[in-house]
Amino acid sequence: MNWLQFFRKTHLYIGVFTAPAILFFALTGALQTFSLHESARDSNYKPPQWILLLAQIHKKQTTQIPVRKAQPQSAPVNAAGEKKPDEKRAEPSAPTQPKRNALPLKIFFLIVALSLFLSTLSGLYLAWKYRRDRILATALLLAGILVPILLMQF
Repeated sequence: MNWLQFFRKTHLYIGVFTAPAILFFALTGALQTFSLHESARDSNYKPPQWILLLAQIHKKQTTQIPVRKAQPQSAPVNAAGEKKPDEKRAEPSAPTQPKRNALPLKIFFLIVALSLFLSTLSGLYLAWKYRRDRILATALLLAGILVPILLMQF
């Protein structure tokens, strides 16, 4: 076997083994790009449990979703029911920059995530279509699914 054949087989086997993780991170990264795993403070949106779980695995490598603390009241109220002014006010130290529109960059990263997802799927298809050793490719794919699941148990 020459070097080129060795590198092609190594690329194939490593690619099939890591494909499930690449698919997972591309999908969850796309969801997190648009903050679908978070509920905004001023919104009624509550993310579905499966998105919360996948985001927690993506970010913290655990399925334990922390309980969110209750938000404190914005200003204390005196006995008459009037809001007291905040005692500590931050002095503006520097002029703030205008808020930039992040949507174009988010759309770009969504396209990148979709491209990564689709190219990984097409790579898996090609690994089965044009290889004789489909049993090894299937075993590596299953190992790529099972190894992270087993490692999360520790």
